[in-house]
Amino acid sequence: MDFKPVVLTAGPPLRPHDVFPPGAAVWPGSNQHHHQEFSLKETSPHLGGGAANGDRSSATYDLVEQMKYLYVRVVKARGLPVAGGLSPHVEVKLGNYRGFTKGTPGLYWDQVFAFSVFLKEKEGREDFIGWVAFDMGEVPRRAPPDSPLAPQWYRMDDRKGEKSAGEVMLAVWFGTQADECFSEAWHSTAAGVQGDGLAAIKSKVYLSPKLWYLRVAVMEAQDLVPGEKGAAMAGRYPELFVKAQVGNQIMWTRPARVSASRSPSSPVWNEDLIFVVAEPFEDYLAVFVEDRVGPGRDEVLGRLLVPVAAVEQRYSDKVVPSRWFGLEGAHGERSGRFASRLQLRLSLDGGYHVLDEASMYSSDLRATAKQLWEPCIGVLEMGILGASGLVPMKTKEGKGGSADAYCVAKYGPKWVRTRTVIDSLCPRWNEQYKWEVFDPCTVVTVGDCRIGKVRIRLSTLESDRLYTHAYPLLILHPSGVKKMGELHLAVRFSCSNTAGMLHLYLRPPLPKMHYLEPISVQKVEHLRYRASEVVASRLSRAEPPLGREVVEYMLDKGSNLWSMRRSKANFFRLVSVFAWPIAIFRWVEAARTWHRPTYSVMVAVAHVLSMIFPEVILPCLFLAMAVLGLCRYRRRSRHPRTWTSACHRPKFDTFPSSLRSVELMSLRYDRLRSVAMRLQSMMGDVATQCERFQSLLGWRDPRATLLFLGFCVAAAALFYAMPARLVLRSRLPSPFMNFFKRLPSKADSLL
Repeated sequence: MDFKPVVLTAGPPLRPHDVFPPGAAVWPGSNQHHHQEFSLKETSPHLGGGAANGDRSSATYDLVEQMKYLYVRVVKARGLPVAGGLSPHVEVKLGNYRGFTKGTPGLYWDQVFAFSVFLKEKEGREDFIGWVAFDMGEVPRRAPPDSPLAPQWYRMDDRKGEKSAGEVMLAVWFGTQADECFSEAWHSTAAGVQGDGLAAIKSKVYLSPKLWYLRVAVMEAQDLVPGEKGAAMAGRYPELFVKAQVGNQIMWTRPARVSASRSPSSPVWNEDLIFVVAEPFEDYLAVFVEDRVGPGRDEVLGRLLVPVAAVEQRYSDKVVPSRWFGLEGAHGERSGRFASRLQLRLSLDGGYHVLDEASMYSSDLRATAKQLWEPCIGVLEMGILGASGLVPMKTKEGKGGSADAYCVAKYGPKWVRTRTVIDSLCPRWNEQYKWEVFDPCTVVTVGDCRIGKVRIRLSTLESDRLYTHAYPLLILHPSGVKKMGELHLAVRFSCSNTAGMLHLYLRPPLPKMHYLEPISVQKVEHLRYRASEVVASRLSRAEPPLGREVVEYMLDKGSNLWSMRRSKANFFRLVSVFAWPIAIFRWVEAARTWHRPTYSVMVAVAHVLSMIFPEVILPCLFLAMAVLGLCRYRRRSRHPRTWTSACHRPKFDTFPSSLRSVELMSLRYDRLRSVAMRLQSMMGDVATQCERFQSLLGWRDPRATLLFLGFCVAAAALFYAMPARLVLRSRLPSPFMNFFKRLPSKADSLL
């Protein structure tokens, strides 16, 4: 019998020039190793098995290296001399690899192994029953969309090589990762994992729950009855407020204002409380009317419960009618006919997009309600090839460091998790996934909380072009940034509706409700924090679970917190942005002082012509920007942008502060950092807007730059032929502002 290794790779192994391609930039001086270590490297993997390969499966899996597997499907057995009370199991062996089915008395397993077959009893001892062997040269080859290979009964041999009475039903074939059994099969890369642990290392696809904003508008209350504690305090004006709770989310209104025209038992609030809820709606909205009788002492005057599923849904800015709800007492009892009541306006707002990621690098900007979705404009395909040079995460006995590596990718509501490769610092996954794209100005995130992550903005990708690169994986440590390895990806964005995609550049990035009834920036950040908790909680309850720490890391749950590193990075972004105006100012100053006579003469002639023909100033300005953009076309970047290494600084301390030795100093320090968080956000926003101006002519988003150049040419002709003034008034942003907000910046390139 010819026994061979379980996995046969069709393509050649990773070559040195795949990782360090010829012609890579060589940086002089002591920073050469630093720039090479953190730079993006173009690779040349053997995708799809090569052009000469006639395998039909390569048409579907053309973004990964084709890997050949020997599949063994063990279904059941019969006629075995098995003693009562024992649970036989099947051992599948190929070379040094061994896989086991679960022990079952019914002799039925139906399990697939991806790599001779032995049958044993397992009950504290190993008794050999029979075996079946196959010649590898006679194993058939299957390629989807062929139907699955039908299993057959095989007579087993005993220890002496003679045929026994027992039979086992098997199916054996050669296939690739395009086989439908690939995701559920036991893999030789997980040879050290058996039994129930196999489910936790298989590749899976997860879906985020559909998130809604639950708006609770607290209007007023009537006929509130003071509590025992409040009534006992004579001459005191009640400090009434409303507390609302959904799951673990709790919010409070401000205390009702004192009014001479209203009784203390009928307070008015007129305040909105917004919660994040997920489908299916299983939670209840609990509302409490409380009286603050002292510091840290609140007395419940009434309460009510409303099922979230019973709340009315709305998809526009149409006002939902308010309702009066009767309040129960503090202990659940209800008063008589004239009981206390509370006026609320409840609605599930489906016109918003519930942000669980930062808006600067969000992967989905659609409204919650499916009725408001636009048609799909294209498809994003990604081949997760593998990783190289990973830092060891565990220590094997006598074999040095190793790692159990897997990768997670997130775009829109769809999460994918590759299978776990056991004990490898250079894992090869070669798994391909696909997402529908509804907006090109979105970001796909790939990585893991232990090895780092990579973000790729779709608008920077050319349509139908294949990008194969090795991305550096960076992690923040207290001592600075550390490289954990490199992630090899193959990415392709295919557009099926070019006109619709270009039209999206003139539309608001977020749904209309964000502009008709805007939510404050501070409240949006708070709701994003809650949304990330809801998504992490739901995905951690899947089987197998997607770890909470992984979800929170991929969603950048704490990205708004202050850090010295991020603040300094934003400062360098501002310095880089203002380098252009400074260079222009120096050029004008040199022309004014005649340090460069040629430029001085050109400026003087242009100034005289502008005074003689003032109507051509704007046309010439737009025409000059169009020419400048066309000149920069050949120098445009041909690779996706990755993490910037401009500022690798430590974070110093956590937030809240860990300096608790002196309480007053710690309190003031935390207050200072909370103010610094706002300054950091403001500095980052200013840098983002300026970088978007630079992107107009930078060809980072080729479609946006092409649209702007067309606009410049059209504006030059329009202002030259017909100077006019046009004013539009709308509650929605103008098309120019929509286009400007969709331009890329370096915000998604920061750690």
